[in-house]
This record gives sequence, C-alpha cells and structure tokens, in this order.
Amino acid sequence: MSVKIQLKSRALSAVLEGVPKGPPRLLLVTGARQTGKTTLVKELFRDRPYFNCDSLEVRDELKAVPAREWGQVVGNAVIDEVQKEPSLFEKVKYAFDDGKVRFTVLLGSSQILLMKKVRESLAGRIFVHELWPLMLAELAGKGGHTEIPLFAKCLRLNAPIEKTLSGESSVMVGEAKHRLQSAEDHLLHWGGMPGLLPLSDTDREKWLKSYEYTYLEKDLGDLARLDDLEPFKKVQRLCAARSAGILSYSELARDGGVSVDTARRYLEYLRLSYQAFLLPPYHENLTSTVIKAPKVYWSDVGLLRQLTGRWGSDEGGVVETYAVSEMHKWVRTAGERAELFFYRTRSGFEVDLLVKMEKGFLGIEIKSRPNAEPKDFTGLSTLADRLGKRWLGGVCLYRGGAIEQRDSKRHLWAVPINRWLS
Repeated sequence: MSVKIQLKSRALSAVLEGVPKGPPRLLLVTGARQTGKTTLVKELFRDRPYFNCDSLEVRDELKAVPAREWGQVVGNAVIDEVQKEPSLFEKVKYAFDDGKVRFTVLLGSSQILLMKKVRESLAGRIFVHELWPLMLAELAGKGGHTEIPLFAKCLRLNAPIEKTLSGESSVMVGEAKHRLQSAEDHLLHWGGMPGLLPLSDTDREKWLKSYEYTYLEKDLGDLARLDDLEPFKKVQRLCAARSAGILSYSELARDGGVSVDTARRYLEYLRLSYQAFLLPPYHENLTSTVIKAPKVYWSDVGLLRQLTGRWGSDEGGVVETYAVSEMHKWVRTAGERAELFFYRTRSGFEVDLLVKMEKGFLGIEIKSRPNAEPKDFTGLSTLADRLGKRWLGGVCLYRGGAIEQRDSKRHLWAVPINRWLS
C-alpha cells in the first residue's frame, strides 16, 4: 500500500475535505517534519495554488503582494512553512476578514513560531490540526481505510467497557491477523514516519539517522538558534532513554551536564517540535500520597531506537512508549473528549494510564509479555475500588492473541495491544 493511500486515510483528511463546501475557514496544519503534512494537503487541495516559503524567491514574491490585493493575487491557497515569512499572517487575516478569501491552509513544523503568530494575528479565526506519524489503525487498515480502534470506540461510547468489548471476537485469524501483526511489527521497530514505508531496512536506518540531523539543523534553527548543539543532543538522547519513565529535571540536568533551567528549556523544545510529550499524573480526590512529577514519552519508536540504539529489544519501556504514544496521537488527531494521565503513589502503586472521560475513568496497564498474569490486574483492581461508581473498566494490554474478561465485577479485561489500537 502506497504512502499516498495511507495518508489519504488520515482522520484529518475527513475534516479538511469538507472545508471548501462549508463556511469560510482558515486552517493551520502542524506537526513534526516528514509526517506527511504537505503530501496530504496537496492531495486534498490539488486544484489550489501552492506556495512553499522554504524558497527565498517565493517568500519575496508573497511579501511583495499588498494586503489589499491578497485575495485577487493569491486567493484560496495552501502556504507551506508560513512561519518563515511572518508578514503573511496579517495579509491572510486582512483578506479573510474582508471576505476576499474563503479559506486558506497554512502549514508548518515550527510550533513555537507558528502559534505565536496565530495568537497575535489569527486568534478566533483559525482551526489548528496536528499531524502525527502514522498510527496502527492506519497501517493495518484495508484498502486505504482507517479502522476505528477499540480504544476510540470505548471513548466514544463513554460507558462501561463491556459495551465495547463483549461484542468483539476473542481472536483474529487469517489475513486480517497477519496484516495487523505486520503493521505492529513495523511500528515497534521502525516507527510511523510515512517516508519509511517504501524503503529497504538498510535505507530505513539511513533515513532515521538523517532525520536526527535534519531535526537538529532545521527545527532547532527555527526554535532556538543554539550555537552549541552538543549539550542539547545529549539531553535529547537522555530524554529518549528515559521514555516511559518519571521525569526528574534535576537528574536530567545532572546527567546532561546543564542547569535545571536549561534542561527544562531543552525539553520544551522537544515538546514543541513534536519529538516528545509529557503525561501528567492524576491526583484529584484519591490520595495525598501520589507523586506530582510527569512521565516523559518519545512520540515515535523508530526515532527513539535511533537515538538510544535499542534496535534489538522490545523491552517494557519501548512497548509502553509505543502503546501510550498511539493513544496520545489518536486523542490529539481525532479530537476525542478524553484526558490521559498516569497514576502512581510514593509507595510504588502504579497504573500506567488513566483515561478520564465525561462519565468516568478507564484504567490501562501495559505489558510486553505474551501472557496477562493475575498480578497484572492488582493495580487496576485497587484503582477500581478507589474510584467506585466512576470506574468504567480496566484493561491489561499484552502481546498475546485473545480478548478475555478477567473480572466481571470490576470490569477487568485482557486485550492484545494490537487489537486495542486497531
């Protein structure tokens, strides 16, 4: 299946395709480099003028267009890397408010510069959409169709988990099983960058290595213009190695040989450029003994492996990063009404993921083993008792093959990771 077909299936495409027929609208599509923003938008709006501000000549041409003539000269267009010419935001605003353009799509990877200009010029006028690396539901979809994951079905039903899982077949067989397993194997080893799909394994390694350098040169050039990249590169690799772990800025600063303030700033650069994200702890009304520090996760497993050299291991931290990042990406891409947390007390009691929905909570444990053992449900059982009527169910995600109910009273289930995410 081609990269083009995969990108066409993105959840975002359904939103974008309806724009020309709907009310006037401005769109900002942002995300990490090489996630397919340009490919997707050019495919959806192939009949619209496209301008790429990576080109100095294009920037100069657009800069020379007076605001009063923007609608006539540029019109309903797609403008890529728009943050490289900040004056364009005001021109788009002028033409849009004056009714001279019906819609404009702005693209860019540098979130900090984009959002600064959006807040200054386009607040209240623009819809923001993030494009993340490809997800399992996209890679495993048949004929370019993106499946709705079991995880998303649980969020949308917003009800006890049996409403979603009791109607599912316990196992998968045949071609569907093979397609799902192949997609998961790819994501767990190479990650979800679309550009990797048509390449050989040797070229995939070269691509990821090149991406690391491209990120340092381009994104950091936009974000921080650091004179010395070595301290940042060290902190970057330390953050990747700590993925799925509790974040301690003081330890990160000590191991990276930088100040705590510098460590915080570097991690913010990683977050703003979609390389990493933070998962906050949940502590409301349960106990005063919970920890308050967040967990850090790398957004893409392939890039994590490139930075850490963990090419041959599917140990717990890698598998947890894969599962949590998939759920994080789906919530952000599809605009689900849910908040993601983890739960951990100072005594060591922990649940990997706590999903807060309108009608209650869903608890999730993530294991890299092929079997879900009784001890894996201990934390979920305890949390179910603490949350009482607010508890909608618990899932132990594991690398086995069967969906099984383990405790009907507490709504506890064992679910294969790839079934939950597809």
